Amino acid sequence: MTNTPTEAERQRMIRVDQAGEFGATRIYAGQLAVMGEHSPLSAEIRGMAEQEAQHRAEFDALLARRGVRPTALQPFWSAAGYALGAVTALMGPEAAMACTAAVEEEIDRHYSAQLDRLAESHATSDADPELADMIERFREDEREHRDAALAAGAERAPAYPLLSAAIRLGCRAAIRLSERV
Repeated sequence: MTNTPTEAERQRMIRVDQAGEFGATRIYAGQLAVMGEHSPLSAEIRGMAEQEAQHRAEFDALLARRGVRPTALQPFWSAAGYALGAVTALMGPEAAMACTAAVEEEIDRHYSAQLDRLAESHATSDADPELADMIERFREDEREHRDAALAAGAERAPAYPLLSAAIRLGCRAAIRLSERV
């Protein structure tokens, strides 16, 4: 018998994914607040922010339909996401793009792991095609965001390897905390 995801595990997936999409909208809000409307990257960041807002809306609806509680850390993620976006934008456009690339790289890994886990129940009555489809669609958007950030000069940011590693570590910590709290 396959070790399929439990209902509690699927609820944790939904909770953490909604928190992540919420956090992404806050990062972009912080970046746009600093960079303003006339920065060369503003239109691209605004487009990414709109996609993240759509992802969040779909996860908000799924939370409500399935009676999943959101993370209690949402107020913290709101402030932390905004601050991360603002600080990286203050460091310059490449640092803002480094933030996006790092976050999206970690989310790609996270979503891929969730899809692998959900695939274990694909042929059983425990399958969750709705959740798997959402995660797969959103993962593709996140990959596009990462690639766009790299193309926009993320790797030219000051201390890029250190900045990227710190942001990715923060993302991993946020994922673990949001799954549980």
